[in-house]
Amino acid sequence: MRYLKVMALLAAATFLMVACSSQSPEEQMYEHMEEAVSLEEDFREQQEPLQELEQEEEEIYNQIIEMDSEDMERIQELSAEAGSIVEERKERIDTEKESIDEAKEEFDEVKSLSEELESQEAQDKANELIDTMDNRYEAYQELYEAYQAALSLDGELYEMMQEEDLTKEDLQSKVDEINDSYNKVIEANEVFNQYTTDYNEMKKEFYDAAELDVNYEEAE
Repeated sequence: MRYLKVMALLAAATFLMVACSSQSPEEQMYEHMEEAVSLEEDFREQQEPLQELEQEEEEIYNQIIEMDSEDMERIQELSAEAGSIVEERKERIDTEKESIDEAKEEFDEVKSLSEELESQEAQDKANELIDTMDNRYEAYQELYEAYQAALSLDGELYEMMQEEDLTKEDLQSKVDEINDSYNKVIEANEVFNQYTTDYNEMKKEFYDAAELDVNYEEAE
């Protein structure tokens, strides 16, 4: 039996600033950072559909393992259906990654601006923020790679299930491999979420240090 492999990913939080006529380095940094949040919208939109697909696939898997060899035709049908869900999950995780990549590219615009900050406190907070976002991005890359590896194993599993001469030993070996793979996904997910939590808090601290008039709004 496999456990349900549902991930919960945290998104960057949104801050709303009172409109100003000037464009100081602090305000330009604000615009780039909040645009980066907007660019993560596709990332956020993938979370619920991904969880639903994971649950749907898990239900099919549970149906399959309750069947015996006399139900081979039905097993093949269900495993093909589960395999198509794996492909859809791959598409959604790729969309998610594109969103994160675009957001990071936008965020990177703040790096040169941070050197123009007059306040040393604001500059220190900006450097901490940049380091945290870099770590968050690296953590996501590791999560993405771990998830892709797990998806590949899922696909192999459903191909195996269509073979009439599949043994219980081979099946269990593949399931164990999948479980190990998803343990890595869970660990990577936790690291990414922690960096996201840290980033959201540090962004608030930076805005305070930069004396920007912003209101905090949780990202949905």
